[in-house]
Amino acid sequence: MTGVAGVDHSSAGGTGRGTESGGDETPPRVDTTQDDSAADLPLIDAHTHLIPEQTLDRDPLSANELVAWMDAHGIDYAVVQALDSPESYPVQAPSWWVLEQVEAYPDRLLAFCTVDPRTLVYEEDFGAVTELLERYVERGARGFGELKAGLAIDDPRLERLYELCADHELPILFHTDEKAMMDEVGLPRLEDVLASFPSVDFVAHAHAWWAHISADVSWEDRGDYPSGPIEPGGRVPELLSEYENIYGDVSAGSGWNALTRDEEYAQGFLEDHHEQLVFGTDFLAPDQEVPQLELFDRFELSTEAWANVRYRNIEELLR
Repeated sequence: MTGVAGVDHSSAGGTGRGTESGGDETPPRVDTTQDDSAADLPLIDAHTHLIPEQTLDRDPLSANELVAWMDAHGIDYAVVQALDSPESYPVQAPSWWVLEQVEAYPDRLLAFCTVDPRTLVYEEDFGAVTELLERYVERGARGFGELKAGLAIDDPRLERLYELCADHELPILFHTDEKAMMDEVGLPRLEDVLASFPSVDFVAHAHAWWAHISADVSWEDRGDYPSGPIEPGGRVPELLSEYENIYGDVSAGSGWNALTRDEEYAQGFLEDHHEQLVFGTDFLAPDQEVPQLELFDRFELSTEAWANVRYRNIEELLR
C-alpha cells in the first residue's frame, strides 16, 4: 500500500527529512516482520491545526511552525483539520485556507476540509455545498473534519453532509461535547448515525465520546474530564466492538484523560481496540504541551498493535 503522501513509508521512524518540502528522499515500505519498537515505526498525527490569528492567549500557528514541531517529535505526517463552524474556535481556519497553507509541505501535511451544515440552505437551488466539497476534494482534501457544528449529531442537515461524504469516500473526524455535535448520555444518536451510514468511516473526538469509555456517565460529563476508575461496560468499547465504521481519536485532554484516569483498564482497552484507534494530538499553538507523545512509553503493546495506532489505521481511512 502506498503511503499517505504518495510515497512508501520508512521503517526507521521519525522524519529525518528536515522541514523543507519537495525532498528527494523516498523512504521504503515498513517491514512489519521485524521486531521493531514503537519508536521505530512511522507516526501520523491524525489531528492538528493551523491557526491564522492569536486567540485564547494562544499565538497563531503556521505551517512552518507545525512542521518544525513535527521534526522535533518524530512525527512523519500530520493531518490538518479545518475549522469552518463558528462553534469550532474563536478564530476560524477555513478549508480553503488550510488547503492553501499545506501546499508548502505536500510531503508532510495532509488537509481535511469541512462545510458548515447550515450552509445547506444554498444547496437545493444551487448545489453550492456539493460543488464546494468537490472543489476541496479536487484540491487535495483527504477527509472531512474537524466537524464541530452546534447541532445534534443526527440533525438532518448533518445527515445530508454524511451522504455527501459517502459519495466522495471521505472519512469524517468529529468533535462531540455539550456544545457541538450533541448527543444524549449513552450516545444513542451517534449509534443511529453509525447504523444509518455504514459506508462512512467516523473518527470520534472530544469529551462526550471519551467520557463514555466508562459506564458511569453523567449529563455534565459530556463537556468534562471525568476522574476515577473506569466502570466496565462503557459505550465507547461497545460501539467499537459493534460497528466497523467508528474509530477513536486519542487527541486532546479528553483522549489523554480517558487513557490515564485508570491505566490498568486503558491497557486492556488498547489491546482490545487498537485496530480502531488513531494517534492524534490536537496541536494548535506553539509551546502547547502534548502528553500523547508519552503514549508509547506508558503502555505496552505488540509492534503490530502500535503500527495500527501510529499510522496504519488513519492511513487506511484517508481518501
